[in-house]
Amino acid sequence: MSLHFGLESCAGRRPRIVVAMSGGVDSSVVAALAAGGRAETIGVTLQLYDHGEAVKRSGSCCAGQDIYDAKTVCDRLGIPHYVLDYESRFRSSVIDRFADDYAAGRTPVPCSLCNQGVKFVDLIAFARELGADALATGHYVRRIVDGDRVELWKGKSPDRDQSYFLYGTTRDQLDYLRFPLGELPKDEVRRLAGAHGLAVAAKPDSQDICFVPDGDYASLVKKLRPATAAPGEIVDLRGRVLGAHEGVVHFTVGQRRGLEIGGQAEPLYVVRIEPEARRLVVGPKRALAVSGARVEGVNWLAEDQRRVAVKVRSLARPVSASWDGETVRFDVDEFGVAPGQSAVFYDGDRLLGGGTIVETVAAAGVAA
Repeated sequence: MSLHFGLESCAGRRPRIVVAMSGGVDSSVVAALAAGGRAETIGVTLQLYDHGEAVKRSGSCCAGQDIYDAKTVCDRLGIPHYVLDYESRFRSSVIDRFADDYAAGRTPVPCSLCNQGVKFVDLIAFARELGADALATGHYVRRIVDGDRVELWKGKSPDRDQSYFLYGTTRDQLDYLRFPLGELPKDEVRRLAGAHGLAVAAKPDSQDICFVPDGDYASLVKKLRPATAAPGEIVDLRGRVLGAHEGVVHFTVGQRRGLEIGGQAEPLYVVRIEPEARRLVVGPKRALAVSGARVEGVNWLAEDQRRVAVKVRSLARPVSASWDGETVRFDVDEFGVAPGQSAVFYDGDRLLGGGTIVETVAAAGVAA
């Protein structure tokens, strides 16, 4: 790993690097590596919540305690630290869209939206205003230069890879971004934090969506979109009423828990959500099988390929598929695929691009 993050030559001066700091151990180590490599280093943290809410949110990112932790790390490293108030922008571009997607029966991926908006577009603009040569983050992905082409690859450690959330990165952004942790396992990152005397060395990782640190998505969506809490019917694939629910907000496609329908020959799952009718359509697991998915808003970071490996969830394994420019067709029927999810394309470990699933194609023999 280059101490100058691939910026060894900067017109005879020290490179200037802005580090996006969430207050966690990963971005703190990035700042320590940059400063230790004698780069002129500047830490920047986004304030994404109003101040009253932020004080109550810890263990996520960009919250009250996390902002304090980022400042403490910067003080330890002797580098400046800025806090940018992006609460309004974050609410409109990420939180409100998250709520709208749930209200429409989709399964959103807000981390991808955040990276495509405030974390990259706005932070890169701010870093350029500061005259920085690069913006560095703590994402576990690899930026690889192949001749005159810059590529984005999965993180070296499969259990830490975050490339799924970065499919919206543009080529221009990748030219400017640096990801120095992509080759490292987490335990080595924590060791480096301890070696630099950083107080966050043992800080737990965030496990939930940052603006829902307790994992209770339904409460947030009900607060923002009250209509999602209206009760309605649960019907089978033929339209027969099997029971009732207390709001579509409590369910996503593929969910089994919470249906509370007894007397059935086999377990039932949510196959489709019809929010306008306040109706859940349920069926056996085989009814969840899909042969493909229509994808919109595709960003190609690499070349557009006809044969790809696709991930439809961050923790899912990539599966072989074909791509015709509009629809991805799985070689083998897939389960757990829903509108709103990201379909992310790979060639081995290399990230090609991705987009948002807007419609699924039922597998042969599965009722629509």
